[in-house]
Amino acid sequence: MTNEGRQAEAQREFRPFTLTRRSLLQNAVWMTAAAAFPRVAFAAAHDLSPVMETLSTYMAEARNRALPDNVLQETKHHILDTIAAMVSGSELPPGRMAIQFARSYGGEKIATVVASNILCGPIEAAFANGELAHSDETDDDFTTGGAHPGCALVPAALAAGEQFGISGTHFLRAVALGYDIAMRAMKTVGPGMKETHNLVGTMGATAAAGCAASLNAQQMRWLLDYAAQQAGAGIGAWRRDTEHIEKGFLFGAMGARNGVNAALVVHSGWTGVDDILSGPNNFVESYNPKADPAGMVDQLGEAYGVTQTTLKKWTTGGPIQAPLDAMENLYKRQPFKADQVKQVVVRVATSAAYTVNNRDMPDICLQHLVAVMLLDKTVSFRAAHDKPRMQDPTVLRERAKIQLVPDEELEKLIPVRVAIVEVTLNDGTRLSERVEHVRGTPENPMTTEEVVAKARELMTPVLGAGNCSKLIERVMGLQDVKDIRELRPLLQRT
Repeated sequence: MTNEGRQAEAQREFRPFTLTRRSLLQNAVWMTAAAAFPRVAFAAAHDLSPVMETLSTYMAEARNRALPDNVLQETKHHILDTIAAMVSGSELPPGRMAIQFARSYGGEKIATVVASNILCGPIEAAFANGELAHSDETDDDFTTGGAHPGCALVPAALAAGEQFGISGTHFLRAVALGYDIAMRAMKTVGPGMKETHNLVGTMGATAAAGCAASLNAQQMRWLLDYAAQQAGAGIGAWRRDTEHIEKGFLFGAMGARNGVNAALVVHSGWTGVDDILSGPNNFVESYNPKADPAGMVDQLGEAYGVTQTTLKKWTTGGPIQAPLDAMENLYKRQPFKADQVKQVVVRVATSAAYTVNNRDMPDICLQHLVAVMLLDKTVSFRAAHDKPRMQDPTVLRERAKIQLVPDEELEKLIPVRVAIVEVTLNDGTRLSERVEHVRGTPENPMTTEEVVAKARELMTPVLGAGNCSKLIERVMGLQDVKDIRELRPLLQRT
């Protein structure tokens, strides 16, 4: 088909689409036939694989498809949590750098840079807000690791949403779609990749921005092509960044920028490859030759990515969540004071121990935060980011009691991050707690009250109590928002 023909097809409306098990079975039959007669089959389907046809149609119709009540509520939770991460991130070095960048290089005044008075172009706003959202370890993540979806796709949906003036309901559906595509992309090709963070961010942000731009099925196919071209960037050197700035770029800013950029160029008329999931040098084959493209539509419309993503109760690195949960559980069962403790042994998976062992950054240093937990009986956002306190003699005295043990048996349980904490008191009493599923995981979800309490703690110092309460109310009632730009006055700091 010529470019002119494809562009004409892109302008036509597509009939309503419902994803069913029957349709997937029919697609499986088609795929079998295609394997036997590839040239005939592809010609009959306009060079589209059944996976791409299913996926692009689902994406195009997402803006008009109602979400189940539990998915709608969970999407609100993740939006609020990500906005709170942006707002609190504005007080940290990566966030300050992001706002400075937007102020210096921002384009046309269209989209909001959170926790500032800056309006700029949607690409620059998405980039800055992505950096803000992962200025530290506050934002959501995927329990298995390798993915922080919200910090890229929520900023992308917000920037594109402001560009096109979409409703709160449309915004919610765009965000939910972003999680769906992000998580399926990682599960489909992730096992063959060393780095999946930008893969997740770019794929999720691109889907969310494309939905916000109301792209149709043909345009969604081109959109996925541009997403695939950008998704593989990123190397593990970010682990050596002690300021979290490069990490924020890789996890949040880059994916958010990629997504909005892809959506805007396709919306403006750019074309591309019709099916990046099949044919020579396709997306899946290039990343993981053993992967099955059908993973991109597996249980689509049944299993929602946002419900598989963890909200963090604690504003710390992921491997520290379970040990802090265990400490809190021990306090509830048998209260004790720091000066009563002789030793604390923390057992986590070997790979998790590597990430959080005696790190320079307080929010990713397990020994430091367990010491803070001993003293404060909790770990607040402020305490988790108080770097000078890492040199406090009182904290160092408690930190000397903490022993981190990499455990190969717990490593076998990955992707589930299990932690065992053993506390020995001076009188010989031994306390032990094993945490299988941390608070905020799909198996142990946070309540709306807990999500709101976390957001309030993060945003009140920046926005003030009154504006914080109004913003929380608007986000939790997004279905009543006529234009997403109505959030702007509540997101800004003058």
